[in-house]
Amino acid sequence: MMLRCRTRSLLKTISRPEAPSFPTAGRLQSTLARIHRTPRLAYPKSTSYRHPPLLLSTLFVPPLHPRLSAGFHSTPRNQGLPLIPLLASIFKASAGLEIVRTASRIALTFIPWLLFKKHKSKRVIKYAAIHGVPASEETKQKHLKKIRVSTKLLQLLLAVPFLLFWSTVIASLERTPLTGRWRMILLSPEEEDEIASHLAGPGWYKSVGDILAEEGSPRIIPSSDWRYEWVQDTLRQLEASIPVLSREPELCPNWMQNGPETQPLPPPADFPLRPRPRGSEYLRWFCESLTNKHCSKIPGGPIPGPPYSLLVVEKPDSSNAFSYGFGPNGGSGVVVYSGFLDDIFSRMPLQWEAPEQAPPSLWSRLFGGLFSKPAPLHPAPTPEQTTELAILLAHEMAHLILAHHLESLSSVNVIVPGTLSIVSDVIRVLIFPITMLFGPFVNDAVAQLGKVGSGELVKISEYCTSAKQEIEADVVSARILAHAGFDARDAVRFWENRSGADGECARHGQHGQPEESTNGPMTVARQIMSSTHPINQIRVDNLKQELARWEKERRRALSAFQS
Repeated sequence: MMLRCRTRSLLKTISRPEAPSFPTAGRLQSTLARIHRTPRLAYPKSTSYRHPPLLLSTLFVPPLHPRLSAGFHSTPRNQGLPLIPLLASIFKASAGLEIVRTASRIALTFIPWLLFKKHKSKRVIKYAAIHGVPASEETKQKHLKKIRVSTKLLQLLLAVPFLLFWSTVIASLERTPLTGRWRMILLSPEEEDEIASHLAGPGWYKSVGDILAEEGSPRIIPSSDWRYEWVQDTLRQLEASIPVLSREPELCPNWMQNGPETQPLPPPADFPLRPRPRGSEYLRWFCESLTNKHCSKIPGGPIPGPPYSLLVVEKPDSSNAFSYGFGPNGGSGVVVYSGFLDDIFSRMPLQWEAPEQAPPSLWSRLFGGLFSKPAPLHPAPTPEQTTELAILLAHEMAHLILAHHLESLSSVNVIVPGTLSIVSDVIRVLIFPITMLFGPFVNDAVAQLGKVGSGELVKISEYCTSAKQEIEADVVSARILAHAGFDARDAVRFWENRSGADGECARHGQHGQPEESTNGPMTVARQIMSSTHPINQIRVDNLKQELARWEKERRRALSAFQS
C-alpha cells in the first residue's frame, strides 16, 4: 500500500509542469559567454550542420539592456565609377579620333571576310536542304556554330568603333561660358597648356607678325602714339569688367533697377565665366561628387588672359580688327587697324585740346613769352568715339574670353578632318565591290573626288562655326559693355551701320569674304543653318533679341521682388 502511494505521488510530480524560470540579463550574458568559450569539439561534427546548439534555439532570449544593444540601420550603397574620368582624359585629346579611326579601319578590314564566311555557311546549309544532300547532324551544327560566331564577331567589330566614337564625342563636350551653348573641343589640358605656353610672352607677337606678313610689310604704331594709348586705355577699361562675369549675382545685385531710361544691365548668366580646369581638377571634383552629396562646383581660379596683348597696325584701307591667341601671360590679344580709327573720325570729327601744363615759374612769367612757343594741341577723343571703339574691342574680347580660337582649332584641324576620314573609309569599303571591277584608274579618281569633297565640307563647317561664334561674341560683348559702363544698346546701331561694309571681324587676319557663287560653300552653309539672310542681319537680330530678353528678365525679377 505504501509503495502504491509513493508511485502515485511520483507520477503526479512528473506530470505537473513547472513554471519556466526566465533568465535575467546578467545570467543570459554569462550563459552566452560560456557558450562562446566552449571549444569547437563540443559542436556537432557533421558537415551538414547549419544551426547552433539546441540550447540557443529553445532558449527564450529577453531584450538586452539598451547599453548592451545597438540599433540596426541600412546605409545607401556608395559606389563610384573611377574609370570614367580616366577614360574621359584619354578620349578628350587630339589623338582620340585617331584611335577611333584606327579601330574602324581594323573593323572594316575584317568585316568583309566575316560576311563572306557567314554567307558561305548559310549557302551550304541551304543547298543541302534544297537538293537533299545528305549531311550529318554534326556537320549542320558545325555550320550553325560558324554563323553564330560570325554574327557575334560582326556585332563586336561594329560596336567597338561606334562606342569609341561616341565616347570621344561625349568626352569633348562642354558648355560655353555665359551662353551655355554645347560645343566640342577635342584637345587635352596638356595640349591646351602647350598652345598657351607657345603663345605666352613674345610668342604672341611672333605669331601675329607671321599673320600680318602674309599681307605685306605692316607698320606697327608705337606705344607712344596717342592712338595706341587711346586703344589701350579703352581695352583696359573693358578688362576691368571680366571679374564681374564670374560673380554677377554678388557684384551686381541691383541689376534689375536699371530701366529702359537708363543704361541696362544684364541678368546674371546661368553659366558664369569659369576658367578651363585641368584634368587633375576634374578628377578631384568627380571623386568628391561621388563621396559627398554637397560637393562644391566645378573648380576654378582666376580667369587667364587679361591683360591682353595689343597691336595697332598702320593700314588705312582696312577698317577692321581681329583677335588671336589663348592663355595667360600675354598669350592672347587684339590687333586693331588704323583704318577703323580713321573711319570713326570721319563720321565724328576729332576734338583737340591743350595739354595740361605745370604752374609757370617766375622766370617764365617774366621772359617766357619772348622765347617759348605755345604747346601743341592734343587730340581728345569724345565719349561717342570711345564707345564706337569699345564696341569693336568688346566683340574681340568676347572671342578671347569664350576660347573661340581653341574651338576653331579643334573643329577645323581635328574633328572635321577626322570624322570625314572615317566616313570616307566606310564609303570606300561599301563601293569597293563595284570600283574593283574598273581597275586602279577609277579607284584613284574616287580617292581624288573624296579629297575635293572633304575640302569643301571643311570650308562649309568652318563657315558655320565662324557664324555661330560671331553671333555669340556679339551677345557676350553686350554684357561686357554693360558692366564696363557703356550703353549696350549702342552696339545695335554700330553693327547696323557696318552691315553694308566689312562688318565681320576676322580672327586670323582675314578681312572680308570673297564673292561666292550661288552654289559656293558659303551659300550651302547658309542653307544648312536654315537661313538665307546675310550674316550681319542675323547678328543684329540676335543682338536685339538679347537686349529684349534683358528687359523681360528685369521686369520678371522686379515683379517677383515686389511681390
